[in-house]
Amino acid sequence: MSVDRAFYNAAERNRFGLLEILFWLCPIAAFFLFPTSLSFATHVLIMALFAMSLGLILSFAGIVTLGHAAFFGLGAYVTALLSLAGYQEPITATFLGGAAAAVLALIIGPLLLRLTGLPLMMVTLALGAVMFEAANKLGWITGGENGLGDLRYQPVLGIFRWSIYGQTAYFYTLAWLFALFLLTRSLVASPFGLALQGIRENPLRMNLIGAPVTGHLVRVYTISAFIAGIAGALSAQATGFVGLDVLSVDLSINALVMLVLGGVGNIYGGLVGGALYIVLRNLASDWNPYHWMFVIGAFLVVVVLLGQNGVIGIVERLTSLISGKRKETSP
Repeated sequence: MSVDRAFYNAAERNRFGLLEILFWLCPIAAFFLFPTSLSFATHVLIMALFAMSLGLILSFAGIVTLGHAAFFGLGAYVTALLSLAGYQEPITATFLGGAAAAVLALIIGPLLLRLTGLPLMMVTLALGAVMFEAANKLGWITGGENGLGDLRYQPVLGIFRWSIYGQTAYFYTLAWLFALFLLTRSLVASPFGLALQGIRENPLRMNLIGAPVTGHLVRVYTISAFIAGIAGALSAQATGFVGLDVLSVDLSINALVMLVLGGVGNIYGGLVGGALYIVLRNLASDWNPYHWMFVIGAFLVVVVLLGQNGVIGIVERLTSLISGKRKETSP
C-alpha cells in the first residue's frame, strides 16, 4: 500500500459521520436546555468518561476488572491534595491526577495482566478494596470518612472562573471528554488497536506470531488508567470535594453496568451507557428512593434480552431493519 493510500485510509477512519456530529451536539444543546442542572450534567459527563476508560480495556483488549475505581480515586485524591497544598492551576492539576493513576497502572500492570478471567477479576477487586481501606485508615492524608473539602482552583486558562452555577466546570469537563475521546478513537483505529483486538480474540496465536502480548496489555491498561484518573480529577474540581466513595467497589461495578447498558465493543458504549445510567438512576431515585435499583435492574434485563450489544446494538438492529424494509419497498 502506498503512503498516500495509507494516509487516505487513516483519514477515512478518523472522519466524523453525521450521527457522531449529532451525538456531540447533544451535550452542547444540554447546556442551553438545562441551565439550572449543569452540576448534574457535569457529573454525567464525568461518569461517561470513566465508563469510556473501562470500555477501552474491556471492549478492545478483553481485560475484565472490578477495581477500576482505584485509578479514578487516585486521580481525585492527587488533584485534591495538590489544591490543598496551594497548587491550584486546573489543567496541569488534572493532568497530574491522570499521570498518577497511569504510574500506578504501569507498576501493577505487568503483574496483574498475566492473569485472565476470574482470577484477574478477583485480584483487581481485592486491589480496589485495599486502596479503599488504605484511604480510610490514612485519614491524616485523605481526610478519612470526612473527605477533603473546600478545594479551590484558579480560573481555567486564567479567564473562565469557577462558579456555583457550573458553566465553567461543564465546558471544562466536556473539553477533556472530547479530547480523550479523540485519543481513544485514534488508538482503537490504529495498528496498535487492531493488535489489541487480536489479543482479545486469541492471545496464544498473537504470541506465536511474535506480538508482545503482555507489553500491549500493559500499555493499554496504563492509557485506560490515565483516562480514569482524569475523570477522578475532574470530579474533584467540579464538586470541590473528594470522599471515600471515589474508591468504592460500587463505582467499579457501576462503570461495568454503564458499559453493558451502552454496548460492549463500541467506542460509544461507555458514553451512551454512562449518560443513560446516571439519568435513569436520578429519575428512579426521585420516583422511589428505596427501590430505584429495581428500575435499573429491570431496564438492564430488557436491554440485554433485546440487544446483544446494549442500547447501541438495539439502535443498530432497528436501523438495519428500517433500511431493509425501505430497500424491499423501493422499485
